Amino acid sequence: MSKLEELINKLCPNGVEFKTIGELFDVRNGYTPSKNNDEYWENGDISWYRMEDIRANGKILNDSIQHITKKAVKNKLFPKNSLMVATTATIGIHALIKNDFVCNQQLTCVSIKEKNKEKLNIKFCFYYFDIIDEECVRIANQGGGMPIVSLEKMKKLRFPVPPLEVQCEIVRILDNFTLLSAELSARQKQYEYYSKELFNFNDDVEFISLESIADIGTGSSNTNEAVEDGQYPFYVRSQQVYYKNNYEYDDNSIITSGDGVGVGKIFHYTDGKYALHQRAYRINITNNKVNSKYFYYYMKSTFYDYIQKNAFNSSVTSIRRPMLNKYPVPILSLEKQNKIVNILEKFEKLCNDISEGLPAEIEARKSNMSIIEINY
Repeated sequence: MSKLEELINKLCPNGVEFKTIGELFDVRNGYTPSKNNDEYWENGDISWYRMEDIRANGKILNDSIQHITKKAVKNKLFPKNSLMVATTATIGIHALIKNDFVCNQQLTCVSIKEKNKEKLNIKFCFYYFDIIDEECVRIANQGGGMPIVSLEKMKKLRFPVPPLEVQCEIVRILDNFTLLSAELSARQKQYEYYSKELFNFNDDVEFISLESIADIGTGSSNTNEAVEDGQYPFYVRSQQVYYKNNYEYDDNSIITSGDGVGVGKIFHYTDGKYALHQRAYRINITNNKVNSKYFYYYMKSTFYDYIQKNAFNSSVTSIRRPMLNKYPVPILSLEKQNKIVNILEKFEKLCNDISEGLPAEIEARKSNMSIIEINY
C-alpha cells in the first residue's frame, strides 16, 4: 500500500469532503486597460497576463510579456499564488501565477478565500483544475459566437477538500511526475536530434535502392484473426500488437503500414516468429553488408518525410510498392553502422523501456494518479 493510500484510509475513511468553487475561492474576471491612454502602459511594471503568456512560458508563471502601470489597475491587484483560468474562446487551460498581477478579460482569476487558506494547498488546486478545465469546456455557452464560461455556473462546480496532509502527498506525487515527464520529453527530443544528425550524410556517401538489399512483402492475416492469448505477435497497421497461434515469418524485419493512419511510420522491428497483416509491409534485409537494425533506425528517422515528398496526392493514404522499392538507403561501413546502432539503442532504451529507469518511474506515478481518481 502506498503512502497516499495509507493517508486516505487513515484521514478520509468516509470519503473526501466536497464544496463548491464559490465557497472556496474568490472568482474575478480580468480586464484590458484602455490602449488609448499611454499612462496605463508606458514604463509599466505590473504583470498583465494574456493567453500568449501561457503559450510562450508554460503553466507556472512569475512574470508577463506585457506590463501596465498602477494607474491602470482597477481597485486592487489579483494576489500572487492564484490560478488564472481561460473562460472565453480558448477554454480548458489554466496557470498558476506566482506574483501579484492583472489579466485580460479572456482570463479569470481564482484565488483561495482568506478563510480557506489553511484548508487548501494552492499547488493541489493547480493540479485539480485539470479536471475543472474539462468541466468548464462542458458548461461553456456555445451559442453561435465565441464560447464563454458563466462564472455563476463555474462557482457551482464541485471541488474536493481532502486533509492538507493528503493534498501535500498528492502534490509531491504530481510534482515528481511532472519533473519525470519533462525529463523524458527532453530525452526524446535529444534522441530525435541525434537521430537526424547521425543520418545527415555528406555527398561522399553512396545511396542504393531498398529493393537491391531487401526482401519486401506483405502479410496474409486479417485483424479479426487475432486471439487474446495467442502464441506469436501479430503486427498490424499500428503500434498495437495483437497475437495469433500461428506465424508467417521467422526473421528480423522492419514493419510499416501499407495504408491507414500509420502510413509512413515505422512501428516495429521483429525478432523471431510473427504474423503480419495483409496490408502491412515487412522489409527483411538480405545484404550482409547492411545491419538490419541500422536500417530500422534510418527508416524510422527518414521514411515518413520520404513518403510525403514522393506522394502522388497531397494527402498520403497508401504506400505503393515502387515507392518502397526506390527508397534510397545510405551505405556506410559496417563499423559505422554498428556505432550508430549502439548510440541510438541507448537512447531508445532510456526513452521507451517501461521495465526500468525513468519510464518505469512514470508508470509508478500513473498508478498513484489512478488511486487519487478512484478515491475522488
